[in-house]
Amino acid sequence: MASVGGGWQIAGVQTSVYVHFPWCARKCPYCDFASYRMAPAAVPHARYADAVLRELERRADAVRGRELASVFFGGGTPSMWAPAELGRVLHAIRGAFGAAERRSDEALEVTVECNPASLDRAGAAALREAGVNRLSIGVQALRDERLRFLGRMHDREGALAAVRAALETHERVSVDLMFGTPGQRVDDFADEIREALDLGIQHVSAYALTIEPGTVFGDMQRAGTLRIATDDEYAALFAQTERAMGARGLEHYEVSNYAAPGERSRHNEHYWRGGAYLGLGAGAVGCLDAGPGTARRYRNTADTERYMGAGDLAETEAEDEHLDGDALVREALMLGLRTDAGVDLADVERRSGRPVPRGRERAIERRLAQGDLLLTGDHLRVPRARWLHLDGIIADVF
Repeated sequence: MASVGGGWQIAGVQTSVYVHFPWCARKCPYCDFASYRMAPAAVPHARYADAVLRELERRADAVRGRELASVFFGGGTPSMWAPAELGRVLHAIRGAFGAAERRSDEALEVTVECNPASLDRAGAAALREAGVNRLSIGVQALRDERLRFLGRMHDREGALAAVRAALETHERVSVDLMFGTPGQRVDDFADEIREALDLGIQHVSAYALTIEPGTVFGDMQRAGTLRIATDDEYAALFAQTERAMGARGLEHYEVSNYAAPGERSRHNEHYWRGGAYLGLGAGAVGCLDAGPGTARRYRNTADTERYMGAGDLAETEAEDEHLDGDALVREALMLGLRTDAGVDLADVERRSGRPVPRGRERAIERRLAQGDLLLTGDHLRVPRARWLHLDGIIADVF
């Protein structure tokens, strides 16, 4: 490992790339992501791609020598981006890592998040032509009344049509489903899961509706005009989701994610293991290791005009944070304990330069005695029967 031109080169370190697309045709009432409403016809497709390419060039020293693990286009609604411009960015990312020569299109997982309202067969085929081999579709629900409540632009038939279009062009397709909306019945959500899986879906992200400050739903909750599911209702929906997925052979590999064998999201698993990732785009976050026990995390400005007009990285970035070894340990526990694999303590010690679990022995021993944690060799994990209590367990050992 050597310092060159102010940046670190770490030969062979697996590094993922996240590209943020900041626009949506409509802002959903539960969304607190860095995204803005814009009519599809007004999106500055080429100008935004040019800005992302400039940022990538400015970060060239930070990625040189690393190995590209995966690429994920998120947002916002990346399926609104012209596929040719998205493909131009993807080609440059592969080139920056030297991946064009080392890995085939299928060996490198490239995911694009899609809104059903902006995805048809022609669009899905164009994304495939651009080098995308995995689509993640924000279905959220398969009942029109719930879609209206969630502020979605599509209805049930639009969701089904988008998923079918994706499956005609891509072998790897994931859907997002949301539970915990007011009055949602357990059996009805199980029916939605079965309907999605009947289409041939091999990966599902099933999230509980979370009310965030600064959102429309957050304002409604504060005003007392929004009814949300109770803890018992959430627990029943969570348990039913696991049963419905398991009955169809999907593995519950992260608290909110299920996959058929071989269909887990490689990008997300890399992130949950604490892997390095490069963030590109307005509002994107990146975190790159700079040797054992040290990493740098940055957040780009969410101001799209400022981002597209930035003359250097100082103008591109809004936040910059140094992570020491203890911070890396905390994040490894916070992310890894959400998965069925748990935390590889030996790997965390290697990356953090800190003995693990130094300073956390008492909390871990107490949780082990209570059955909230299991330790097998160097692997620490939360048994699936305790996943409903993950937040409290992680906070205790954090």
